Amino acid sequence: MANQRLLSIDVLRGLTIAFMIIVNTPGSYEYVYAPLLHSPWDGCTPTDLVFPFFVFIVGLSMAQSMKNIENISKSSLTAKAFKRMLIIIGIGLLLNWFPFYTTNIADLRIFGVLQRIALAYFLSALIIIYINEKWHLLLTIAILALYFILLMAFVTDGPLDLMTNLVRKIDIALVGERHLYHHYKFEGNPVYFDPEGLLSVMGSIGNVMFGFILAGKIRNLATNFEKIKTAVLYGIILVSIGVAWHFLGFPINKPIWSSSYALLTSGLCSLLFALMIYIIDEKKWQSWAFPFKVFGMNALISYALSELIAIGMGMLPIGEGGLYATFCAQVVSPIFGLYLGSFVSAILFTAFTWLFAYGLYKKGIFIKV
Repeated sequence: MANQRLLSIDVLRGLTIAFMIIVNTPGSYEYVYAPLLHSPWDGCTPTDLVFPFFVFIVGLSMAQSMKNIENISKSSLTAKAFKRMLIIIGIGLLLNWFPFYTTNIADLRIFGVLQRIALAYFLSALIIIYINEKWHLLLTIAILALYFILLMAFVTDGPLDLMTNLVRKIDIALVGERHLYHHYKFEGNPVYFDPEGLLSVMGSIGNVMFGFILAGKIRNLATNFEKIKTAVLYGIILVSIGVAWHFLGFPINKPIWSSSYALLTSGLCSLLFALMIYIIDEKKWQSWAFPFKVFGMNALISYALSELIAIGMGMLPIGEGGLYATFCAQVVSPIFGLYLGSFVSAILFTAFTWLFAYGLYKKGIFIKV
């Protein structure tokens, strides 16, 4: 059962990575179906589920990798987690800077997707290593509650607004505006605000820990039915609390990774995980899952490769926007139309990236950064 459950996690991770690449690389950013766009601020689209799902799966995976740590010293575990965090942050910074000669280091974005994953992973690892398991759920809820209190207590005017939230204020104070994401707009003007900012890591810790806690709950259950029932109940409870908190004054919001957003997305990923257990473990319908298994077994490297390939194709001086944009505009869109063509281009790009992941898979190379 342990190996089968690991396959479920690999497939779920691979599904998430595939969708992450699709939403990040449309053939044209002017023609994107609404569900494949992020919500501008409050709210949640299918695209807003991708990143927190991956973070939740980090927690599921940690439960697999850290289930036999009793005989390993806490200092060794901490050092290993710290090293992994630094490697992932380093890769994230290099991706932000690539291709190096086009971005002055004074304007380098400090935060990013991989940096968020690394910090949430490491801080959650500290909880797992040093705090007794029986306190994990209570501590996770406490962190999410504390995050809400901090946001509301230190900003009296518009504490959850784009321009005035505490996440933005702290990031500007720590690294300065020039090192933040700059594609948000307020009244038509660009705004420096980072959706992977430092303080909002608190919300992401919730996703990691909820994933870890669920894996612990189902680890010793005897049947797939019990695992599915537990994951479904767990997911319904988290979704219900997240939605209730949304209506009680802490909106579901990806850019600040609100606590209600962490609860909602963790609950939905729990339900999807229950479905994976049913399909893969119980029904043994596994042949369809192979492409996602390939992505899932080299997830972060596949994501990093997709970013490098997309940037590289954009740099090739072909047409107005580089090779990829030209391929979409002149080859795919004339066949499928503007919106569907943009979507088909993203699928083709994802398939192209998958070939690199498959090459690693065939060689037995699994890079666990």
